[in-house]
Amino acid sequence: MSSSSDHGSVQELQSILVGSENGVEFLSGLSSLAAAAVSEAAGDTIECAVTLKVKRRPATAAGSSARAIELDHIEQELGDGPCIRALREMAPVIIDDVDRDPRWQALNRRLAEHNVRSTLGVPLEITGDASAALNFFATKPGVFTADVYDKAVGFAAAAHNTLNLSVRINNAQSRADDLEAAMQSRTAINLACGVIMAQNRCSQEEAMEILTKVSSNRNRKLRDVAGELIEQLSGSSARTHFDG
Repeated sequence: MSSSSDHGSVQELQSILVGSENGVEFLSGLSSLAAAAVSEAAGDTIECAVTLKVKRRPATAAGSSARAIELDHIEQELGDGPCIRALREMAPVIIDDVDRDPRWQALNRRLAEHNVRSTLGVPLEITGDASAALNFFATKPGVFTADVYDKAVGFAAAAHNTLNLSVRINNAQSRADDLEAAMQSRTAINLACGVIMAQNRCSQEEAMEILTKVSSNRNRKLRDVAGELIEQLSGSSARTHFDG
């Protein structure tokens, strides 16, 4: 991929990232852009799915079409293939012709049934514990020539930084949501302890022991018992107020 094409892909990916409401939406845009770029190089329609692996087995995350997602699911169901191997070895893997390639015979038969004749898996390293791969599908054998291969690998290289940024943004949002939830729980527990202290004229430690005992006896989470107590007294749930 030329440097000008690299720059254009990065700009388009950044625009997709800015306009996406979540990670799946961004990955859908990424797969569509990848399919378009490789289709142009191949002079034929290429479909693309994104497989994501984060601390567990790979799973289909998005695709350029419903068919691309369905095709990627086949490989996930069978547990091996070009995309999964590309993820494992962090190197591109090609099936040039499903009728001639001796590897993954069950996968090749299933792909042929769906009129897929060649595939290409291209890995994308995200972070230390996460990785992704682009899974390209073509309806003809021999589509992934050197030029088309270079286009796919070049696109993956151009997408690397933007994909990393997307993951960091989503991780930061998840951490922020977890922190807010934890603060909401702590607010409810502290308010409930205050109520128990007032009712029983006891210390905070004793109030916490009472609340914990009720939680254990009812087999319910401490924050739920605390929240229920506050709702019974005030008619509304406890809320943590953040300065704007």
